[in-house]
Amino acid sequence: MLLSRWLPGLANLLQYRREWFRYDLQAGLSVAAVQIPIAIAYAQIVGLPPQYGLYACVLPMMVYALVGSSRQLMVGPDAATCAMVAGAIAPLALGDPERLAQLAVIVTVLVGLMLIGAGIARAGFIASFFSRPILIGYLNGIGLSLLAGQLGKVLGYKIEGEGFILSLLNMLQRLGETHLPTLAIGVGALALLIWLPRRFARLPAALVTVAIATLCVGVLGLDSRGVSVLGPIPSGMPQLSWPQTNLAELKSLLRDALGIATVSFCSAMLTARSFAARNGYTINANHEFLALGVSNIAAGVSSGFAISGADSRTAVNSMVGGKSQLVGIIAALVIALILLFFTAPMAWIPQAALGAVLLMAGWGLIDIQAMRVIRKLSRFEFWLCVLTTLGVIGVGVLPGIIVAVLLAILRLLKSIYQPTDAVLGWVRGIEGQVDISQYPQARTLAGLVVYRFDDAILFFNADYFKARLLEAVEREPEPRAVLFVAEAVTSIDVSGIVALREVRDTLLARGIVLAIARPHGTFLRMLVRSGLARELEQRLLFASVRAGIRAYRVWRNQLQREALKEPGRAGAAQQPSHD
Repeated sequence: MLLSRWLPGLANLLQYRREWFRYDLQAGLSVAAVQIPIAIAYAQIVGLPPQYGLYACVLPMMVYALVGSSRQLMVGPDAATCAMVAGAIAPLALGDPERLAQLAVIVTVLVGLMLIGAGIARAGFIASFFSRPILIGYLNGIGLSLLAGQLGKVLGYKIEGEGFILSLLNMLQRLGETHLPTLAIGVGALALLIWLPRRFARLPAALVTVAIATLCVGVLGLDSRGVSVLGPIPSGMPQLSWPQTNLAELKSLLRDALGIATVSFCSAMLTARSFAARNGYTINANHEFLALGVSNIAAGVSSGFAISGADSRTAVNSMVGGKSQLVGIIAALVIALILLFFTAPMAWIPQAALGAVLLMAGWGLIDIQAMRVIRKLSRFEFWLCVLTTLGVIGVGVLPGIIVAVLLAILRLLKSIYQPTDAVLGWVRGIEGQVDISQYPQARTLAGLVVYRFDDAILFFNADYFKARLLEAVEREPEPRAVLFVAEAVTSIDVSGIVALREVRDTLLARGIVLAIARPHGTFLRMLVRSGLARELEQRLLFASVRAGIRAYRVWRNQLQREALKEPGRAGAAQQPSHD
């Protein structure tokens, strides 16, 4: 039981079925075939040599296979997190490649520690703050940034300037410097990356494309004609180490690490939950915080950089038919063998081919169809999605996301501050009460206002509740009583109780009785604690709307009979009682 709680992957492997191995072996080889070129390409996003991308695969994949709860999720370099890592460490490294690698390790370990801390604090709910429109907008922004940043590799020159706008302007200004052999390699690689998945879905398109491009460079000697290649890649595994740093650097990296950790977790959870749902099991968000955190620390101490759930490699695993976490271990061992014995051929990989892989990765992050659906459903969330994209490409990943999240929270607060409400009536053929603003033909009882408020009554909306109820009373020609339907009021605080008492007193001063139907939960407990339930003498608290209306009819008929017996007598001070 303890093993399955803390090491679900290992617990699953201890119950391994022999018949799974054939599928897991095939899936592991396929994942490695996709992971290797992508990891090499993503290392360039961070600004690191290609071997660091492979370092970020081996140990993290093994660790997640033991600690993670998802049977399909593959961890590794991710375009979004790589872009965020680059933004965090590039200003501090000042162009020093060695320092860049050290800072990548530091920020990755910080990300891991934050994820573990969040898991211990059971903060899995954080993923809920990243709504679908915000995540789509964020990924669109990352995708556009990747497109702008990688076009230079395909065109054959280095694009100067930071950010989407400056990179795009610099590229357009220097189109005349395009290197035609490099452009031919890049365009050919793009064509293969588009065609191969459509024609041969099971082939690792990225690996085949990079291999063909490398073969062309070697056979045709294109490197001597100015086509840029990776160059020699050191063989062997990285040494486990911890770089030196100082307090000023840590303070700068902590903020960025928090953003990377949040985005890394949300991205991984979206992928893990999607594939878990397809395969009939569930994912524990709090445990995934721990698993992803330990995997990031493993990436850091093995000289890698921050990793996340890799959706493309997870999709390959699922498509080929991987059955267990052994897929990740097999893929990691294959990558380790490549690092130990087969790095020499990688020296001939053309930068244009890797640029093409990254262009396809960036394009794959942009989801136009999802934006169309969001626009159809909610204009606000559509513009929130667009704003997130503009924020990411304009002011940076983390500030863009923070602005979008704050806007979403402000909209939520506005909806709580001004929740929906209704004056209720009845329509023949419709069960229960209806909003009379939606049904003009609805019937009401003369003198009775049946009012519903659709949220908690708290300090920031208590005055709004009071104003709206009194406005509803003003619209009734000769109001005698108000029946407040409280079934949607889940909670009320001290300010809300004060507002409710003020409403009661204001109505009484005008000879109007306030009754409450369907009080429950925290709302009812606060009525009792505040003494308001006692002040209402339990005669004006009703278990249902129907009971309140029945009591009003009895009370109204009683007033009418007494008015006939004693003309001029005021009956408004009397109160209806339970039928």
